[in-house]
Amino acid sequence: MAGRVSRRFVGIVTLLVAAGSWLGGSTVAHAKPAAKPRPTLITLTGTDLAAPRAVRLDADPELFAAVLDQVSWLQGSGHTTAPKAADLGPKYTVVVHVGDAAKQSYDLYPLAKGGPRAFRPAKQPGGRKTSAAWFFGRLTMAETLRAAGAPLPEQASTVHGGVGGGERVIPDETLGSGEDVDRLLGELRRLMLLNGAVLLSITVGLAGIALLVRRRTR
Repeated sequence: MAGRVSRRFVGIVTLLVAAGSWLGGSTVAHAKPAAKPRPTLITLTGTDLAAPRAVRLDADPELFAAVLDQVSWLQGSGHTTAPKAADLGPKYTVVVHVGDAAKQSYDLYPLAKGGPRAFRPAKQPGGRKTSAAWFFGRLTMAETLRAAGAPLPEQASTVHGGVGGGERVIPDETLGSGEDVDRLLGELRRLMLLNGAVLLSITVGLAGIALLVRRRTR
C-alpha cells in the first residue's frame, strides 16, 4: 500500500515539474520581443537633382550607414530656432524606408551659413506626425550627400574654415571683439587683485591672533 502511494506521489510531482517547465518555456518564448525591422532604403531628392537617388543597404552598406547617421539621431525638441531662408542654401530631403514603406523624412541643408542644418518636419510619411524641430547638422553632411549623388562642391576639409577656406562654423557676429577681450582681461586682473588683498588680510589677522594667544600663554 505504501509503495503504491509513493509511486503515485512521484508521478504527480513529475507531472507538476513537467507542466511547470512547459509553462515557463512558453512564458519566456512569448516574452521575447520581436526583432525591430531595420531600415533598408534611403532616398535623396533635391531641386538640383534630376531624379531621386536611392541608397540601399544591400547594395552599398557603408554609404547607407553614413547617410543614415546624418538623420538617425535627430530626436527631441531640437538645438536651434529656424534660420533665415536666405542663409540655408540648397535643400535635400532624405526619406528612410523599411522595406517599401517610407518611415521618416528629414530636410538637410549642408551649405547653410554657419554650418550644416537639419530640419525634422512635423508631417511624416504614412500620416504620422511629430514636432517640427531644427538641429545643427554633422560637419560631414556635405561630403556624405555628395557621395550619395548630390551635386555639391568637393570639400577640402570636413571642418569649415579649415584648410581650403570656407564658411566659419561659428558666425563672425557671435565672436567677441578686441575691446571685449580687453575688458574681460581687466576684470580678471581686478578680481585677482581683490582676491590677493582678501588673502593678505586673512593672513595678517591670523598672525595677530596667534601672537595674542602666544603672549597670554606665557
